[in-house]
Amino acid sequence: MSWVNAVIQGIMTGGYYALFACGLSLLFGVMGIINLAHGDLAVIAGYVAVLLVPETHLPVVWSFLVVVPIFAIGGYVLQRTLLQASLDRDPFTTLLVTFGLSVVAENALLEAFSSNGQSLNIGSLIAYSFNPTSTISLSYLSLVVLGVAVVVLGALQLFLSRTSTGRLVRAVADDTEAAQLVGVNYRHIFGIAAAIAFATVALAGIANGMYTEFAPTTGPANLLFAFESVVIGGIGSLWGTLVGGIVLGVAQQIGAQINPAYQVLAGHVVFLAVLAVRPRGLFGLRTAP
Repeated sequence: MSWVNAVIQGIMTGGYYALFACGLSLLFGVMGIINLAHGDLAVIAGYVAVLLVPETHLPVVWSFLVVVPIFAIGGYVLQRTLLQASLDRDPFTTLLVTFGLSVVAENALLEAFSSNGQSLNIGSLIAYSFNPTSTISLSYLSLVVLGVAVVVLGALQLFLSRTSTGRLVRAVADDTEAAQLVGVNYRHIFGIAAAIAFATVALAGIANGMYTEFAPTTGPANLLFAFESVVIGGIGSLWGTLVGGIVLGVAQQIGAQINPAYQVLAGHVVFLAVLAVRPRGLFGLRTAP
């Protein structure tokens, strides 16, 4: 694999990381929740797709039409009940609650499906690629996921900046007490933000199942890559999340080009380097001195 191809593969991998990370960024940006169950939610989405696709007779590539609405509703309900109750106490309680959700989800999946890997079979589509040169290969699936990530992030940006509900989300994120004073039901707004975050993680889980096998224990690794993407790009910046995912993906692919054993390590090194030089990330929102 050439160096140019390594960078291209890294950019496309970054699209998947960004799709995975945008929900994590949204939850933290709006509610201050670090959702430690984020990776496990993606795994659950994969299993839901595995179970429902045969029942609905939908092609696998269209499974998001069923899975995403289920997760959006589930995210709203979970926020209005368990997560909101923990938020009313303190942020540390929320951290413990999401950690508990992660443990429960992983063990429940192990009981239900064992540790055997599953995947979403899209047949020969996984092998389709565009090869502009003998050393560069562009997977159609990776290009689609990158495009979906850009569309999702763009739609979220437009939603937050151009719609009345989006402006309410931003207002509640900036100052919850002031929003309450003017009559905003902040719990409902939090629920909408959680519904969007869960919907995006469902998309990421389906994409992951198309890429490779997933198992009940793969959630924490996905959470780590999503967290690194958010921090590299800068907490509070949706487009920063895309850049952070691309930086992480390129670092991993370049590391693999040097030595396959360095793939994951290279991403961690870049993550630590960004933290050392720009603790708020590349596009993190600055606070007044």
